[in-house]
Amino acid sequence: MGDRRRALGLDVAIYVVCAVFAVVTALWSEFYGYRIWGNFASVAYILGAAHAIWLLTTTGTGWMRSRWLPVGLVGVVGMVAPLVMLIFRRLTGSDWVITPFQWSSQPEVWVIERSASLLFDTGTPYTDIAALPRPPEVNDYTPYGPAMTVFGMPRALLGGAITDARIMFALTAIATIALSLKLLGWPKPPVRAAHLAVVSPLTALTFAVAGPDLAIIGLIILAGALAARRKAVWCGCLLAIVVSMKLSALPAVVVIAFLVVTTRAGRASLLRFGTAVIGVTALLNIPVLIVHPGAFVEHVIKFPSGTGLITSPAASPLPGHLISSMGQVGHVVALVLLGLTALALTVWLFVDPPTTGSDTMLKAAIGLGAAILMVPASRWGYLVYPLVLWGAAMTFAVAERAASRPAEPHDPTLSQAR
Repeated sequence: MGDRRRALGLDVAIYVVCAVFAVVTALWSEFYGYRIWGNFASVAYILGAAHAIWLLTTTGTGWMRSRWLPVGLVGVVGMVAPLVMLIFRRLTGSDWVITPFQWSSQPEVWVIERSASLLFDTGTPYTDIAALPRPPEVNDYTPYGPAMTVFGMPRALLGGAITDARIMFALTAIATIALSLKLLGWPKPPVRAAHLAVVSPLTALTFAVAGPDLAIIGLIILAGALAARRKAVWCGCLLAIVVSMKLSALPAVVVIAFLVVTTRAGRASLLRFGTAVIGVTALLNIPVLIVHPGAFVEHVIKFPSGTGLITSPAASPLPGHLISSMGQVGHVVALVLLGLTALALTVWLFVDPPTTGSDTMLKAAIGLGAAILMVPASRWGYLVYPLVLWGAAMTFAVAERAASRPAEPHDPTLSQAR
């Protein structure tokens, strides 16, 4: 009983903190989409806190007393409802304007949809920044790999509200998580894992106004589940897709690759895994590189690293950005520190490689978290990666405990005697 009360007390604290964040966002954010989300989400979080307080002060049973009820409420009221409203609000025309208070979606949504149109028209999803007849702007850039264009293809081909890239991101995230749970034997995720992966404002806000990071996280988790179930080839294909969507997801890709290498016996299996990774990566990237290698490098490598023709607007007060903002020397120091962080993580993986799915998800969360803190251009919203992967690690651990539990012997004679 004491453990449950402590858990409910933490539930109250989580929902209250989330509610404060949502209210502040609704009142003071410069982005229209953020404010809409804040209005919806503040209601969901306040009701979640009230529900947790009610559970603390009363006793009884029934579905109304489930700690999962406010999680579902946040999903419906704090995620789906604002997403639907913003999708239809976008039909009034608010893309590419310079006033954030009119944006019904964040620029990454339009940029990814544009990249699909460019791919169909020119063979590359990237504009030639140097050839623009005007000074380049931030939204001229597409800081994603070629594979990310798949989410913009429905709108590029069909147009209309129901092809909004956010719907594609959401469907991908939901489908990949469902497939991961199926591979793991349908473990019951801990409520705290749901708080990290779903209830968190980092997830809920991203779901409503943007979404590409959630799709990538879902693919990372699915790749981890495939690795844990020793499906090396499929895992390799998925890792290639992830790194071909967003290069900054590389730390998680490396961690999962270590799991495959440390748990697969035999050179043939490792050869198939390596062939899948290299082959799919080449298939997704080389055609675009051939069309315009300079544009690929400018968009995918130089712009995110802060060495492009213009700098990334990602400027959350995280260590890497703060150091990088101290002039040219600071930028060099930040890049050196990022390299040292990558080296330290690699050494750590060699010394203590992941051996289970939960260990892999936790190490991936740590690796991505460290990279996000140290990269010169970053946003606090990217912390959704380590939070969701931490929740995934908890769920993987539940599946592993269930798998390691010895099965009860079944003796028909004993059953009849009873």
